[in-house]
Amino acid sequence: MLGTALAFWRDTAAWLPAFAALVGALLIQIATNFANDYYDHERGADTPDRVGPTRVTSAGLVPPHVVKRAMLLTLLAALLVGTYLVSVGGWPIVVIGLVSLGLAVAYTGGPYPLAYNGLGDVFVFVFFGLIAVAGTFYVQALSFPLEAWWLGAGAGALSTAILVVNNLRDRDTDARVGKRTLAVRLGVRAMQIEYAGLIVFALIVPLVGIAAFGWPWPVLLGWLALGRALTGWWRVRNFEQPRDLLPVLGITAAALLHYALGMAGGFAAARLLSL
Repeated sequence: MLGTALAFWRDTAAWLPAFAALVGALLIQIATNFANDYYDHERGADTPDRVGPTRVTSAGLVPPHVVKRAMLLTLLAALLVGTYLVSVGGWPIVVIGLVSLGLAVAYTGGPYPLAYNGLGDVFVFVFFGLIAVAGTFYVQALSFPLEAWWLGAGAGALSTAILVVNNLRDRDTDARVGKRTLAVRLGVRAMQIEYAGLIVFALIVPLVGIAAFGWPWPVLLGWLALGRALTGWWRVRNFEQPRDLLPVLGITAAALLHYALGMAGGFAAARLLSL
């Protein structure tokens, strides 16, 4: 949404590549979820006392080999979509696509799973923010301007905030099975500070964009996320039991959605109204 809105404002939008980028991103996200379900079960991370939503493998709803097969088929579908994007964007898309597909599995699988070694936050910020937005812009404009990366940083910050809530919720059970997330390594207080910092950073992004890149003032509509973000921060700051954080996942995700809708709408309105 954000990458395409920036391309539209810069008069470089290309709708078929934008749609293909959306489909490819969704497929990689789905494949990552299948991989997390499968590999966390195989590593014993999804114990019966886990607080989060039901995982189909650990709950016995779907056999592990079926989930693994679904992961591989979804990755194959993403690869097919990526083939078209390579024809549009060339070698940069080859690199982005192959790394994204590999890390979809390596997030919880492989010999050095990122999520088990405190690298999940970095992975989410880079791939759900920087590369997602700048890559979407690239397949339309065929360039990687600094403003596209900066715009992606805002989305990456709020995406990472969702992971912070997830890891805070699972901190105790993760520690027992050796899953060394940042929440396990650094503790609750550090994660509360990280959550607040990510929100503040995301809200600063449009201000810097206006000052440094000449973005139109309506991108401040991204601050529509403020209400949800503050609610999420208050609950993260004052939670007592891991279960208290379950609603905060949805609250933080809604903040990200409102942020993207607001900023994208600001770019679109500025283009249509010649602001």
